Amino acid sequence: MAPSDPALLAAQAPPGPAFPAAEAPPDPILVAAEASPDLLAVANAPVVWMCALGVFAVIFAQTFVYVRAARTAGPEIGMSRADLKGAYRAGAVASIGPSLAVVLVAVALLALFGTPAVLVRIGLIGSAGTETASAGIATGTAGVTLGGPGYDPSVFALAFIAMSLSGGMWMLATLLLTPVLDRGGKKLGAVDPAIMTIIPAAALLAAFSMLAVTEMPKSGVHLLTVLSSAAVMAGCLYLASALKARWLKEWALGFAIIAALAIAYLAHTA
Repeated sequence: MAPSDPALLAAQAPPGPAFPAAEAPPDPILVAAEASPDLLAVANAPVVWMCALGVFAVIFAQTFVYVRAARTAGPEIGMSRADLKGAYRAGAVASIGPSLAVVLVAVALLALFGTPAVLVRIGLIGSAGTETASAGIATGTAGVTLGGPGYDPSVFALAFIAMSLSGGMWMLATLLLTPVLDRGGKKLGAVDPAIMTIIPAAALLAAFSMLAVTEMPKSGVHLLTVLSSAAVMAGCLYLASALKARWLKEWALGFAIIAALAIAYLAHTA
């Protein structure tokens, strides 16, 4: 008997069971909505949309008030219109990184809380860790996993209230402690005016340094990202000083953020 051809045997063999194609993970809020059809209606209720629009209306109003106050106070402290415009540009560039982080947070939370609720929360806080921790604790008290079975409108409302109270305490603490810190700052300034120049700069430097230091030990990619962004920032500041290019100093942070994002992406995909 001639040896069998493996390809011919494979062609004559009966078809085996078909393997199902890989499916995308289900949307938690849609899964919960199948068990409770009212969940999507509650998550996208008109009153929630009105709250979201109200939050952003307050943000725009605050922005207008601050810009107007800066234009009024600027000439009194020797800042020209050109200086103010430069400060506006620097602030806009500096907001690129935090804004990207907020967008990523919003995308991560959309599946759990719906669009208007996420807009309300992200418009005020922007911390995915804080928001999900508050919601997770709240749903846990009801014996339900966040986005899991039993995540019905009542549990959604419970999680939303917990997140709102968490954010409210942040704003309340700011409202109460800011005048206290202001009085303390004035007393320190009366003793030595240079102190109030050093302390805010040192506090900002310490805060952002700690954020960077906590990320560096996580992996080589984290370390590479931090070092590369620092190198780009230092290079931009050096060139701005050497070339007397003021615009480069204003855009240095934006360039450092974009370079760090690109390097982190390439390092992850390499």
